[in-house]
Amino acid sequence: MPADDLFLPEPEPRAVRYTVISVDDHVVEPAHTFEGRLPAALQDRAPRIVETPQGHQVWEFEGERYTQVGMNAVAGRRPETVRLEPFRFDQMRRGCFDADARVHDMDINGVWASVNFPSMITGFCGRVFFDAKERELGLACIRAWNDWLFEEWYTPHPERIVPLGITYLADPALAVDEIRRNAGRGFTSVTFPERPHEIGLPSLWDRAHWDPIIEAVVETDTVVSLHVGSSGLTPAPPGAGIDQLHLGATLFGQLSLTACAEWLWSGYALRFPTLKIAMSEGGIGWVAMLADRLDNIVDRSGYGAGWELRPAEVLRRNFWFCTIDDPSTIDTRHAIGVDHIMVEVDYPHGDSTWPDTQDVIEKCWGHIPAHELRAMCCENAAALYRHPLPDHVLPR
Repeated sequence: MPADDLFLPEPEPRAVRYTVISVDDHVVEPAHTFEGRLPAALQDRAPRIVETPQGHQVWEFEGERYTQVGMNAVAGRRPETVRLEPFRFDQMRRGCFDADARVHDMDINGVWASVNFPSMITGFCGRVFFDAKERELGLACIRAWNDWLFEEWYTPHPERIVPLGITYLADPALAVDEIRRNAGRGFTSVTFPERPHEIGLPSLWDRAHWDPIIEAVVETDTVVSLHVGSSGLTPAPPGAGIDQLHLGATLFGQLSLTACAEWLWSGYALRFPTLKIAMSEGGIGWVAMLADRLDNIVDRSGYGAGWELRPAEVLRRNFWFCTIDDPSTIDTRHAIGVDHIMVEVDYPHGDSTWPDTQDVIEKCWGHIPAHELRAMCCENAAALYRHPLPDHVLPR
């Protein structure tokens, strides 16, 4: 199918009624991402785009092929043209992989600023590179990815892009070095796997591994962003077939609940009062339930009773949560804490609200007082990520 037939008509800019910072979007790394950014001795082994006999463009790295180049880059596509096979770059909207085009698409949608996670060659948390067979090569790729985001996305658009980085989590010392290097040039967040032990890293209870990493993010005031699915999805029942995709998408909230409980009970948020953890793409419907359960088990069973603060208080102090809309559960916002809820657009994925985020907020949240809307739509994210807001924040 010709590329021109794949896309919906170009949308008109939407009326801006809310100032929005989206805390969960994604970059699609362009083919040149790693070109000239690795040491000369390693450059020829950098990830690269190759053509398949079927005419697809896929990433190749360390002898493996990563075929998901475009499966999630569906913004602006006609729904009937979306398939599971990888797309070519000319079959994606340019805002998926080009920073100037992304800002244009943010303007169409009425989005002030955006936090962008990596995509498939990198993994949502940099897993492909800290799992690399050759440590030096994996570390070089992580540094190259961070340099690319800094140079091509953040530096040209510092008010519009919230800089999030990756780090080499297989080695605590190297992880700390990259966290500090990024923080020194303005990065305010780093993405970790939500459940590290599920992808071969030490568990959060391995203090020798995680203590120096957590200390580094606290000392640099770097937000730990945990993207749902970064350490895999819920295992599907035998024979589920295509329904495993439906199950995986349905259970995002359950994945976030599990990860959040593990990070909470690891004790890091209790030990480090200024540790900031952002749960990405899991919604908020489970958060009030988790707080209730934490209070229940402390009061009735005594679990966690020895903590200096109640676990639910630590949850509300150290964790932030994001939502696409949550029309039924937004009314639990006061039980969660209005100051710890943020908005996501999830551009360019299939469940993204682009280009109609403004209308979605109006439809689902229009009954909420203006000061709460300002907090959830942008002010909470601006404070968490230390990111500037425009002179006039909506709604007034």
